Amino acid sequence: MRGIVNEPINRMPLANPVPIGQRLPGILQEDRFLMQWITAFDDSIAPVYAVLDNLDAYVRPSVAPVDFLEWLATWVDVALDDAWTEEQRRSIVAGAAALHRRAGTPGGIRDALRLAAGPEAEVELEESGATAWSPTPGTPLPGSDELRLAITVTVPTGDRAVLERRFERVAAAVVPAHLPVGLTVVVAG
Repeated sequence: MRGIVNEPINRMPLANPVPIGQRLPGILQEDRFLMQWITAFDDSIAPVYAVLDNLDAYVRPSVAPVDFLEWLATWVDVALDDAWTEEQRRSIVAGAAALHRRAGTPGGIRDALRLAAGPEAEVELEESGATAWSPTPGTPLPGSDELRLAITVTVPTGDRAVLERRFERVAAAVVPAHLPVGLTVVVAG
């Protein structure tokens, strides 16, 4: 279990902030054997208190341990890619709730692909659908009546085939299912 300390810190064992013996009635605190026996429970429960006291550090993606970050990603339904840097992983997990809220919108699609591609990438969306308001009934809609979404991701470096598979997986997670997607990856370097 994370938080268990086998080695003494500064020659002092990890202390329980709320010793069990101090919570016993006074008559029981007079028994030396019982108080020494209860100390064993204090030693075993101290790491639990340490983890609970620092729980915020585990659930905040910016400071969570790397191995815990992967588990934290499952909480927000994000599949982390091994090719992403630790910084990218942390920013994706941190922004996942906002991305889920905006999934299916042009801004949400753009942000999800930008997070997956990295900060130097450019993401462009071209939508075919449109809405318009007109006082005249039957006015033609701007754009095409064929539903489609064209995505162009420009990255400075990388293997085009690998990047294309990664971006297809991300796009499939955030683009509405009824919308056909055309993805183009441009490697500038």
